[in-house]
Amino acid sequence: MLAQLLTLKARLGLEAFDPTDDAGLNNLIKMVSARFAAECNRIFDYGAGVTFEFRGDEINIMVDRPPIEQVSKFELKASEGTGWVEQSNIHYLLSPTKVVIELAQPLGSSRQLGRVTYTGGFVLPGAVAAGNQLALPDEVELACVEQAAYWYQRRSQLGLVSVSNDSGLVQQFQTSDLLPQVKAVLKRWERWLN
Repeated sequence: MLAQLLTLKARLGLEAFDPTDDAGLNNLIKMVSARFAAECNRIFDYGAGVTFEFRGDEINIMVDRPPIEQVSKFELKASEGTGWVEQSNIHYLLSPTKVVIELAQPLGSSRQLGRVTYTGGFVLPGAVAAGNQLALPDEVELACVEQAAYWYQRRSQLGLVSVSNDSGLVQQFQTSDLLPQVKAVLKRWERWLN
């Protein structure tokens, strides 16, 4: 999850040791984290030995879990019968931002699939980054906390567009989608596809 429960509880002014809303708050953090991943078209959390598949003729591989810490191997598949075949002596370069693997030449043709095994992503709040690992940027964590807090505070209005009373007065509610400042943060962390 992109934020910790205690951080969200502090933001909401809730007692740290009162478990009354913990399940709901944890679910909100999970929902916001999943929404952020979908909005940015990427996986934020750190993973070692993860794989990413691409067409064999691609030379710029934009993995789904940047930043890339290390590349372990490349494989190529021409058919389901032969399966994945490890490729050796592959020359590649990581882009300066470590989001793209630039191959010197394609692994194969457009009728083949390539696969890279790599380590990448961000170490999430609550864990300590070691070595070359990078912690989740503070702005992403804070955006997650703000969005979860907003949804929590508006939980009784979710799905409501307007309410009218006996005097005919209609109260309009803002949609409970992503906050403008959250959208601005996510725009900076969006993964672009080829």
